[in-house]
Amino acid sequence: MTLKMVVPKGKLFDEVERLLTDIGLNLVGNSRNYRPKLFGCDIEVKLLKSQNIPELVELGQHDIGFTGLDWIIEQDADVEILKDLGFNPVKIVSCIPENWDWEVIKSKKLIVASEYKKVSSDFLKSKDLDFQLYRAYGATEVLPPEDADMIIDNTSTGATITSNRLKVVDVLLESSTQLIANKTSLMDAAKQKQINDLLLLINGVLEGRKRVLLEMNSEEANISRLVKILPAMRSPTVSKLYNSSGISIKAAVERKEIKELIPKLVDAGAKDILETPIRKVL
Repeated sequence: MTLKMVVPKGKLFDEVERLLTDIGLNLVGNSRNYRPKLFGCDIEVKLLKSQNIPELVELGQHDIGFTGLDWIIEQDADVEILKDLGFNPVKIVSCIPENWDWEVIKSKKLIVASEYKKVSSDFLKSKDLDFQLYRAYGATEVLPPEDADMIIDNTSTGATITSNRLKVVDVLLESSTQLIANKTSLMDAAKQKQINDLLLLINGVLEGRKRVLLEMNSEEANISRLVKILPAMRSPTVSKLYNSSGISIKAAVERKEIKELIPKLVDAGAKDILETPIRKVL
C-alpha cells in the first residue's frame, strides 16, 4: 500500500532530505521539484509550503507530513504528532519598536500584524488588550511603526528583530518541526505498520546523532576507574586484547560529554582512543 507523505519546501527541505537519507531512503529531487521520488519504499512524496501541511494531513490528503508546531496550533489541526524532530527551532514573539514603552502603549488600541491570526488573537485576548489584527504576508518586521504598533512573528536568533529596531515584549510559544500523521491513516493496519517502521528508523537516526562510539585500550588494572567514568547506554563493553594483558573498552556516549570526558579517560589510563559517529541507535 502506498503511503502519502508531504514534505515542506524551503529551508526545512534539506533537513528532512538528510533525515530520510540517513534512514536509508533516497529522495531524488530538490525543493523546486514538487513531486520528488523516494526510492527504497512504497511512499509517494509531494512538496508543499509548511503552512499548508497540517490541514491537508488532517483532511486525509496525505498520511504523514513534516511541519512546524506553530502551524499545527495556528490551524488547530486535528492530527497525531508522532515525533518532535527538533529541526528549525523558533519562538513566536510579539514585538514593538525598540524606543516605545510597552507599559504606556498597551493601554491604547493596538494595530497588530501577523501571519498567525489565531495564535495572535488568542494571545492578545488572553492579555485583555484592545487590538485590531490583520494578516501580514512576509516581511512583517518592516511594518512598525508606520503600519503596525506590534507584530507577532517567528524568530530563531532575534537578529532580524533587532536589525529592524524592534524589541520582544512577550514569547507566545516555542516551535520546531514535527512529524505528524492523519488519525484515520493510523487506524489502517497496513499504513500503521508502514508509519511505525518509519518512526522506528527516524528515532534510531535521531538517537544516533546524539551519540558517538568511544573505543579505547588500557591495562587491566584500570578497568574499574574507566568504567566508573564512562557513561553508557547500559554498560561499557570490555574485552581482552589478543596476546596481551591489556583490555579494550567500548561505550556509546553522548556527543555533548566528549569534550570533558576524554581528558578524564586519559588521566585514568585510557590510550588509543577512537571516536566514531553512530548512524542509528535501535
